[in-house]
Amino acid sequence: MRALVVRGVGAEPRVEQITLPAPGPGEVRVAIRAAGICHSDLSMVNGTLTPPYPLVLGHEAAGIVVAAGDRVDRVRAGDHVVLNWAPPCRECWYCAHGEPWLCAATGAPAAPRGTALADGASLHVTLGLGALAEEVVVAENAVIPVPAELPCELTALLGCAVLTGFGAVRRTAGVAAGDAVAVIGLGGVGLATVAAARAAGAAPVIAVDRAENKRELAIAAGASDFLLSDDTLNRSVRTLTGGRGVDHAFECVGRAATIRVAWRATRRGGQVIVVGMGARDDMLELSALDIFHSARVLRSSVYGSSDPDRDLPELAGAALDGTLDLAPLITDRIVLDEAPAALRRMARGEGARSVVLF
Repeated sequence: MRALVVRGVGAEPRVEQITLPAPGPGEVRVAIRAAGICHSDLSMVNGTLTPPYPLVLGHEAAGIVVAAGDRVDRVRAGDHVVLNWAPPCRECWYCAHGEPWLCAATGAPAAPRGTALADGASLHVTLGLGALAEEVVVAENAVIPVPAELPCELTALLGCAVLTGFGAVRRTAGVAAGDAVAVIGLGGVGLATVAAARAAGAAPVIAVDRAENKRELAIAAGASDFLLSDDTLNRSVRTLTGGRGVDHAFECVGRAATIRVAWRATRRGGQVIVVGMGARDDMLELSALDIFHSARVLRSSVYGSSDPDRDLPELAGAALDGTLDLAPLITDRIVLDEAPAALRRMARGEGARSVVLF
């Protein structure tokens, strides 16, 4: 089968022919129908994360089960599923204490699986999935059934961008109707966060990006206001919030500089939610006096603080009945051979989600 493979930090990802093992006990084989290109995939390429290589990219995807190994009872052949890159074990301390998004058994950037046909190299797959491929073989708990009526290009987004954005708003921050929200960084996750804030009844919902071409995307996703991230941002945010700043600022980039932007945009006593995953050596500095005086909360949102088995079916139902509009999140529908160019567009901050259609 064909898959998008990167062979080292900074190398150009290329479509290669690979083989995968047959599904073993507790595993399923899924024919991928749509896969989103996420910033975490870019992080595997540019060295923000350093998984073992060669690596099959991709983790945000949906498809159809084509085969199941022994002792599989969650799904059967023909079921439509969304992939879950952080399936909780349900047994560790975090799972037992109601925090499955911090499961001790998940979080590895890659897992060994498959072989490259060109040279026989042993492959690894991103976040245990490697979903930018025609098929995947994954653990049974890494797939969640969804309605077959929901288009796969929309279902794919549920597995990462949408669950992360909606979870950050609903589960991590607990945004309530009337709360003032700012979302900084308008890629796929940022736009999903905007949509979630709007759905929660937040007002205003202020979308922030460095690129003017994100304005229409932000408004389509549900933003009440769009601001450029420049020297006038703090003043503009306070003008829109009675001079205080927002109740919740969501940083969807993963950089110390934009976390500071979010911090300054937040009112005293508000909270800053870091949704973007940053680099290990990108250090954030805040003064001890600022932390004390501002009384702000700074926290992260890992996978939207969500339980995918609970939250993904709910989001799929909302997308199916029209209460959740995912179409504005997709700016490019492409084929697998166009995925490297989509990663380059993402690195330049262009567009929202590119979705590979198989």
